[in-house]
Amino acid sequence: MGKGRYGKVALSAVVLLIVVVVGSLMMMKLWGGPTEKLPSAVQRLVIEEQMTLAEFGRANGLADAVVGKAFGLTSAAGLQQTLQSLRLSPAEITDRVNKTLAHVAEEGSKNWVKIAAKFGAWAIFLLAAFFMLKKRKSTPALRKGFLLGAIVLFGVILGSDPSPMGTVKDTIVLLGKSGIIFPPRLVALTVMLILGTLLANKLLCSWGCQFGTLQDFLFRLGRDAEDRTGAIAQTKVPFVISNGVRVSVLVILTAAAFGWALDLVGMVDPFKIYNPAVLTGAGISFIALLLIASFFVYRPWCHFFCPFGLVGWLVEKISLYKIKVDYQTCIACGACAEACPSTVMGAILKRDKTIPDCFSCGTCLETCPTKSIHFAAGKRERPPEGKFKG
Repeated sequence: MGKGRYGKVALSAVVLLIVVVVGSLMMMKLWGGPTEKLPSAVQRLVIEEQMTLAEFGRANGLADAVVGKAFGLTSAAGLQQTLQSLRLSPAEITDRVNKTLAHVAEEGSKNWVKIAAKFGAWAIFLLAAFFMLKKRKSTPALRKGFLLGAIVLFGVILGSDPSPMGTVKDTIVLLGKSGIIFPPRLVALTVMLILGTLLANKLLCSWGCQFGTLQDFLFRLGRDAEDRTGAIAQTKVPFVISNGVRVSVLVILTAAAFGWALDLVGMVDPFKIYNPAVLTGAGISFIALLLIASFFVYRPWCHFFCPFGLVGWLVEKISLYKIKVDYQTCIACGACAEACPSTVMGAILKRDKTIPDCFSCGTCLETCPTKSIHFAAGKRERPPEGKFKG
């Protein structure tokens, strides 16, 4: 790549990131409302057996509704009973209050209008991407258009939350820190896995994830005009390495949440690029490294760190629609595997190793000279014996 090409790529990336940061700051002010944040537990409560529940609430700054929810009251009259009548130990009382506060904080931190708008937009956007792949309409220009559209719509306009990653990470952290499960988040996770992975191979990650599409777009900036090879030197990391790191990150995240009530990913959450006002120095540094790495490695956050990516990789084994090969017309040229931004197409083609994450980007569809690659329903076939020997 010549110096002019490097300069053009760098300028395009800088302009994009300025638009993302400035646009996100403007949209966060426009949306207003609460900022999603995991709650902190109450450290100490004033507990005296002869207190009524109403007095207990006032002594600890707790609203009557919170007290009622914590102790399962069915009417306001229940606030007149004493703590002693509940036959609960101070530890049990504290636990109930902390869990209730965690639930209340979770509910209060959500902008439900924005969440509903994002899920509606995802459904429409992913349906369009699905038909683009199924009808073999993907081209380098159209792919970049979809990716840029997802960055602006799901990131800049609709913000950092909710995100696919957050459904898994926050569930683990909230359970570890507060001992509760927030049902709406499990519903969101289920919908995302069904809509974006089970029905069609990792469609949400590929075309709807606000940070995944940002990485993907930067990676494509460093490709040639046909989007088949890296004009910038790009590396395909072996799946055993990337997935090994990703599994380790999930184990460490879980251990930190349950052992020390820490949210390790929250400290450097890359999705917060769409909420720049809350970024820390560590977060800015980590995001910068990821975005620089995105020019050389395809979707580094997704392959090395993302807990939703790991869960999605397991679910995509039973996806209805996926990338498939017609071996009757395949000429074993390997063009699809060479053009694929990761090692996944080589594994799909030859079926000689574990199949890594497939992001259904469609590069292989337009690359195959005999149109033997399809985005279709059904089980993948195995190549005839000796198909790729020599």
